[in-house]
Amino acid sequence: MSVFIIRRLLQSVVVVAVMSLIVFIGVNIVGNPVDMLINPDADQAEIARVIRDLGLDRPVHEQYMFFVKNALQGDLGKSFVFGESALKLIIQRIPATFELAMVALLMAVIIGVPLGVIAGMRPTAISSRIIMTGSILGFSLPTFWVGLMMIMIFAVTLGWLPSTGRGDTVSVLGIEVSFLTVDGLRHMLMPALNLALLKISLVIRLARAGTREAMHQDYVKFARAKGLSETRVIMVHVLKNIMIPVVTVLGLEFGSLIAFSVVTESVFAWPGMGKLLIDAIHNLDRPIIVAYLMIIVLVFVVINLLVDILYSVLDPRVRLKDAGQ
Repeated sequence: MSVFIIRRLLQSVVVVAVMSLIVFIGVNIVGNPVDMLINPDADQAEIARVIRDLGLDRPVHEQYMFFVKNALQGDLGKSFVFGESALKLIIQRIPATFELAMVALLMAVIIGVPLGVIAGMRPTAISSRIIMTGSILGFSLPTFWVGLMMIMIFAVTLGWLPSTGRGDTVSVLGIEVSFLTVDGLRHMLMPALNLALLKISLVIRLARAGTREAMHQDYVKFARAKGLSETRVIMVHVLKNIMIPVVTVLGLEFGSLIAFSVVTESVFAWPGMGKLLIDAIHNLDRPIIVAYLMIIVLVFVVINLLVDILYSVLDPRVRLKDAGQ
């Protein structure tokens, strides 16, 4: 068990190291941030001073080694625009993004599982066909377009929900959260649903496939033969079994919710990491872009590492197979 965990940890370190090189070089070969930061009428001496102060006068490989040295000490660079630590600026935005992602994940389960079970129970019914058509639309429609349509309908036309911002927040253990206030929930509803649409479609398909398979299993037939009601059969025997793959997939998909919240946060002006990233790209604020991408890499690596360890605990065949390689 310890060998399995150590091997996975080493693999994770290698992945982070390789991705740091790709991210840093990829970001630093695009554009010239000096053009965005100084007055076009500045003389050559001023331009040279800014380039030297930002450390852009050194070769890329030297900049990368300097970045790695500071990153190992918890410093991912200083924002060109704000003049503050890039990591500090991102950490200030993390609660808003994580809150939005968690609510979107909860919506995916609450909406997707019941619809998937209904579609799986009666696969040929009209309601099932409507549900599956809706899931196809959830996969197909562009997130930004759906977000704009939501704003047009529910904020502009009907006036039911606010279109931008995070609303009122309360402090919990020093972290500002908005889901504990009515105004915060009203602000969160549209962006969370917009972010959750793709995951809802995914959960519907997983739950439908799991339900169709479970309905032909012996334990379901035996439960019905005992005279249990259809509701009890579904809630106790079917639902419990189909939730295993759903929870597993959603656990892995949580990282993508955080990573792909950029579009949703931009459309609804949600003050999270994604909005900060868009502003940084617009200003070519390289330290913030690199810090954001590295945090996303770490999130994916940690989630996959935890899933691997959990699998090895629940299923000994995983670690035995790995040990035999």
